[in-house]
Amino acid sequence: MEPKATLSYDEGEETKRTLERQGYHFVGTQKHSAVKTCLWLWKSIRGEGNCYKGKFYGISAHRCVQMTPSIFCNQRCVHCWRPLEAFNINIDTGTETELKKQSIGWDSPEEIVEGCIKEQKRLISGFKGSPKTNKDAFAEAEVPKHAAISLIGEPTLYPYLKELIQEFHSQGMTTFVVTNGTNPEVLREISPSQLYLSLNAPDEAIYKKVAHADYWSRINESLDELRRKKGRTRTVIRITCIEELNMVNPDGYAELLKRANTDFVEVKAYMHIGYSRKRLSRNAMPAHSRVKEFAGEIADRLASSDSEYKIVDESEISRVVLISNLSSGKKALPTTFY
Repeated sequence: MEPKATLSYDEGEETKRTLERQGYHFVGTQKHSAVKTCLWLWKSIRGEGNCYKGKFYGISAHRCVQMTPSIFCNQRCVHCWRPLEAFNINIDTGTETELKKQSIGWDSPEEIVEGCIKEQKRLISGFKGSPKTNKDAFAEAEVPKHAAISLIGEPTLYPYLKELIQEFHSQGMTTFVVTNGTNPEVLREISPSQLYLSLNAPDEAIYKKVAHADYWSRINESLDELRRKKGRTRTVIRITCIEELNMVNPDGYAELLKRANTDFVEVKAYMHIGYSRKRLSRNAMPAHSRVKEFAGEIADRLASSDSEYKIVDESEISRVVLISNLSSGKKALPTTFY
């Protein structure tokens, strides 16, 4: 997997430098992969709390490496807090085969994993001498156990995602992949510990307004792939709620959710942060009560169709509600990753 050429950021170089100032740390030779610590890692390592993923799925934030193998994306979602305009790419197909044909140099999975773990340890090293640091949590953090492949960009654009996941697993880590669902061929091949698909529209017309892209048919194929993975990989669909844009047609969402038959559904508020503030007003961010109401409408539609989905938890600080598929054999919350 030797690089074939140097990646070109074109007009994105200044944005790349801005990302570095914001705490993104690029790893590997070609600099298409990055790692970044989050607020919840800081809190967790000080014993001050855990993120909602910890509450829902048992992830310890201080042991989580938040990374991406691809800073590029093929959608321009209005609600995304990342500067995707600078790293947006358009491709006829998103298959691994087509991507490998492009004259892009990609770092190997081994190089990326090694770089991410090494950089994560360097980033947390400053906590060691702080009186606020929980010593036991810091000792655990030095041995990361989870890779959240969800930092920025679309991970399925990296042509060796399957091998990257396998490499993390070989290090004794679990994996958590977040995808926009535009590359069903890649989803067919990968087996992360948890596979997350962002579904931010109940129909094609609204999807085009939210994503500024034209991959609706592929996303529907990806929903079918999620159904096929039942029992082999924990599956989740996230719906990011944006006021006056996609908080409509709960029946449409319910039909798509039935098609995917995932283990869980997260209904979460759009957060007015980062670069999304250039595209949306603060009024687009719904209150938690509004998110909970909309999640209830979706759950009711699912229940009326004899699907065994039920609201089982929520995190008000993160404005997110968790709906569980009880037919998956999970009576309430899932078992922990570690």
